[in-house]
Amino acid sequence: MPRRNLLVGLGSSLGAFFGGASRANAASKAQDPTWQLSDAAWKQRLSPAAYQVLRREGTERPFSSALNGEKRAGTFLCAGCALPLFSSKAKYDSGTGWPSFWQPLPNAIATQVDFKLLVPRTEYHCKRCGGHQGHVFGDGPKPTGKRYCNNGVALTFKPDAKSAAKS
Repeated sequence: MPRRNLLVGLGSSLGAFFGGASRANAASKAQDPTWQLSDAAWKQRLSPAAYQVLRREGTERPFSSALNGEKRAGTFLCAGCALPLFSSKAKYDSGTGWPSFWQPLPNAIATQVDFKLLVPRTEYHCKRCGGHQGHVFGDGPKPTGKRYCNNGVALTFKPDAKSAAKS
């Protein structure tokens, strides 16, 4: 009997684990009440691709974002609420096909662990609206050694005044 209970418990645990990994998750809850919008409001506000990433925690195809090659001085903002998330000074070419940064701006993101690929990863969201941005990996450049791998569709870019004048 104890052996049967062990197998049933293990089966239930694995079912919950694998079942949870396959479902589409909603974005994290907005920390700013102003940005706790309904699903319908987010769908109206965002493009279908941005909605899928920011609100359903999807991932865009690598090398599909023009922001991957953006090299001007400026700031990368959340496409959902325009909160500044990264400085162009922290951007680098990781070769992964997604815009990558070695450091976010202060108080810009919130992190949580996800198991969608069965192994724990650190996922990050816009701290203000809760929109999913990407994942943090430990293979980035110094000084942090971190790589914030961002979905380009989850960002907009605002060039510095000098960069904007040159374009």
